[in-house]
Amino acid sequence: MDKIYDVAIIGGGPAGLSAGLYASRGRLDAVIIEKGRWGGQAATTEELENYPGSIEHPTGPKLTERMREQAKAFGTEFINDEVAGFDLTDKVKVIKLREGEIKAKTIIIATGAQHINLGAPGEDTFRGKGVSYCATCDADFFTELEVVVVGGGDAAVEEAIYLTKFADKVTIVHRRNEFRAAKSIVEKAMANEKIHIIWDSVVEEIYGDGIVEGVKLKNVKTGEVTDYRTDGVFIFVGTKPVSDIVKGIVDMDPKGYIITDAEMKTSVEGIFAAGDVRVTPLRQVITAAADGAIAAISAEKYIAEKFGH
Repeated sequence: MDKIYDVAIIGGGPAGLSAGLYASRGRLDAVIIEKGRWGGQAATTEELENYPGSIEHPTGPKLTERMREQAKAFGTEFINDEVAGFDLTDKVKVIKLREGEIKAKTIIIATGAQHINLGAPGEDTFRGKGVSYCATCDADFFTELEVVVVGGGDAAVEEAIYLTKFADKVTIVHRRNEFRAAKSIVEKAMANEKIHIIWDSVVEEIYGDGIVEGVKLKNVKTGEVTDYRTDGVFIFVGTKPVSDIVKGIVDMDPKGYIITDAEMKTSVEGIFAAGDVRVTPLRQVITAAADGAIAAISAEKYIAEKFGH
């Protein structure tokens, strides 16, 4: 007889690992399916000093590996494979993988979100060495230094304002001649003496020697390329959810983020979502971990109601 898991968690980042821990600790038979690297985006973060009560000298890989060890200790199983589709016709759901399939009473989608990259030379080279996608995570490293913020939406302008608490100078580089951000946010930025703005420009290249030392800026109207010295580059040109596997299955917002209620329930019975893939005001390790815990408890309640145990 085919094994039927209580909970199948898709995504092995902080949300998925937390869901696995809480599900297994609640005596549920849980499995986490991850197509790539365990730990998700957090595993690519060198410093993770803002996770409360974390291990000493925390790095993303160390913290997420510890999360995985905890879930494993309580009995969570791990599968390195890619989800190809679902069969949701019966009460027990079928998750089709590249290699075979598994059955589960509930599914938790914890596939996360990806930062949209600039695609500029040097971006990957200096990721974590001056290139960042999270001011809340990394602003402290740029105390009394100068940074460039790339973007013109709400996130870019809000994060630029936040960075002024640490950096001596924050330069916003935007490809247009006006911001797309809300007027109230823009007014606040314009009134901040630490913020400088370079309009009609894009980052052509990020360069340095081991760490970021500057960027090459191109004026989109004149074509002129100039060198601009900076200690860091914060990129806020948007994020995109990794939600294609459930497109057309669960309700999403126009950007593709999964809509849930406070219990992480989606529009489909027995399918929950947790972490960066869902509509949420903050995308951090701490919020992803909290979502995973809530999703696992909600799955446990659903199983008790629908399967009688």
